[in-house]
Amino acid sequence: MSQLSQSTLLTVALAPLAGSIIAGFFGKQVGRRGAHTATILGVLIAFVLSVMTLIDVQGGTRFNQTVYEWMNVGGLKMEVGFLIDSLTAMMMVVVTFVSLMVHIYTIGYMEEDDGYQRFFSYISLFTFSMLMLVMSNNFLQLFFGWEAVGLVSYLLIGFWFKKPTAIFANMKAFLVNRVGDFGFILGIGLIAAYAGTLNYAETFAKAGEYSKLGFPGSDWMLITVTCICLFIGAMGKSAQFPLHVWLPDSMEGPTPISALIHAATMVTAGIFMVARMSPLFELSDTALNFILIIGSITALFMGFLGIIQNDIKRVVAYSTLSQLGYMTMALGASAYSVAVFHLMTHAFFKALLFLGAGSVIIGMHHDQDIRNMGGLRKYMPITWITSLLGSLALIGTPFFSGFYSKDSIIEALHASHLPAAHWAYWAAIIGVFVTAFYSFRMYFLVFHGKENFRHKPFPGEHDHHDAHDAHDDHGHAHDHTPHESPLVVTLPLILLAIPSVLIGFLTIEPMLFGDFFKDVIFINLEHHPAMEELAHEFHGAAAMALHAVTTLPFFLALGGVVTAYVFYMVNPAIPAAFARVLAPVITVMENKYYMDAFNERVLAAGSRMLGRGLWKGGDVALIDGWVINGSAKAVGWLAQIVRLFQTGYIYHYALVMLVGVFALMTWFILVHR
Repeated sequence: MSQLSQSTLLTVALAPLAGSIIAGFFGKQVGRRGAHTATILGVLIAFVLSVMTLIDVQGGTRFNQTVYEWMNVGGLKMEVGFLIDSLTAMMMVVVTFVSLMVHIYTIGYMEEDDGYQRFFSYISLFTFSMLMLVMSNNFLQLFFGWEAVGLVSYLLIGFWFKKPTAIFANMKAFLVNRVGDFGFILGIGLIAAYAGTLNYAETFAKAGEYSKLGFPGSDWMLITVTCICLFIGAMGKSAQFPLHVWLPDSMEGPTPISALIHAATMVTAGIFMVARMSPLFELSDTALNFILIIGSITALFMGFLGIIQNDIKRVVAYSTLSQLGYMTMALGASAYSVAVFHLMTHAFFKALLFLGAGSVIIGMHHDQDIRNMGGLRKYMPITWITSLLGSLALIGTPFFSGFYSKDSIIEALHASHLPAAHWAYWAAIIGVFVTAFYSFRMYFLVFHGKENFRHKPFPGEHDHHDAHDAHDDHGHAHDHTPHESPLVVTLPLILLAIPSVLIGFLTIEPMLFGDFFKDVIFINLEHHPAMEELAHEFHGAAAMALHAVTTLPFFLALGGVVTAYVFYMVNPAIPAAFARVLAPVITVMENKYYMDAFNERVLAAGSRMLGRGLWKGGDVALIDGWVINGSAKAVGWLAQIVRLFQTGYIYHYALVMLVGVFALMTWFILVHR
């Protein structure tokens, strides 16, 4: 039965780690070529073995074993182990494929950067961390991978550590994720305390009795508190409101990591985790309603912010936030397989859009302001066509991969019986128009219309030079003619465009309505019938796409595209008029709903005041003043008094002894009276 060997699975995880070590510790010795060769080879090996693993899993093979037992504390086993089933195998293939594309792309994008070897080491280390996360069969290893991807994200966002904005962004990401991780570790702690295990299978086996326990000191059920704590972890990692604030700022890092971490893999770790924990989440409708509300707020209101962005990477970043909100809503509707399906399709087309944006940035001499672009279609044909395909997939165009997953989410929300699902459904519907509008606003401003780059000084006002602040690596200060990117940049775009178009059509039936996730994702169909209703309405991928052209989401998406074309290609005076009329609203949106201001002026200021109070009152006054210095003073004072009796005369010592005996007798009589 088992064709999956432990050594093969270890190779999948450790090959990228080996590449990272070579590039990181021996970068000077092996040089640039050696660094990218070692890391690409490591990720390629991991990808090939992941594909082989997926094929074996589809044939019915499973693997769930301990690889290494670290320690045993009071019967609680802490170990490293692998759980390989269809969910894990699919994630392994997505992670390694996108990572491989990013590694190849990086050769061209980071060509002139001084930190070339360091960057390859980081992205390969990230791949190892993400694989350990998705392959884990216990909460300890899950948490290790969870924290490891957060650490590498911190290193990558702040890759250009001499840029103040990059330093601020990576610290912001680190701190916000710690808030989510605090909830996450509380959830894991509750499971360890009450289920007595960190192993997934053992935890799920005890889920029935666990769900009957109440949370001490409250009317809440223990399962609800546990699931909400776990989901708070997902809110941080998968950038859900209000812990979303770190992701747009993370665009300060190089473009390849935007594609790898903030589109395809790390930010989807929270979605993967909740899907993996479906046997627990199915036992708490309260937690599912909470997930629906958070996901709907993120999907709709982060989409609105995408409309007003002018930095090409930030438009795609807010798109990522919105799509993560869609995945979260699917989780709340108990459509876990749909959420994971959208995770997979989104990984391909969003990585494509980020890398396409990076290609545009290269062609525009590292200017990222879309208002300085226009007409790039004839100068960058491969980037243009692949970006168009990615945009069509993103907005849910029938027959494209994004359509099948996004439409299934909307249908699942409509079919859900949970109270919050009604609001979530309308948030998803409105989000269709918003997504289409901001996606094609960016597309039209970049690839069509007037060639604005010919009349802009270089560097542009909003130029983000990445690592090349001192000079223009792709032209001279007065040469603004864009150019197509080299093959190492365009080849990953082409290879990502293929699944962006086809993967949804090919996989919707087995992933959503077949046995692909059988015995992996568990749904209480009696209370949460959304997937059952979707199965009744599904009559094949082609029929689904053809029927979609008569539905509301299709017309809303089409309306978003047409509106963007009219606003920015036909009559730019219209959006200018809207900007004047809606100036107060736009001000709120430009300030990102004042979430950053609230965090910095209220939460951060409150934390500083609390820290200063603990320092002054606790550390300086109490610990230093009373405990340490005070005890020393007390000993000195006592010594001064005792010294008075050390006269050298025997009768003085006898007097002190008599007084001492009298005091002890008095105390003894009073106590025992």
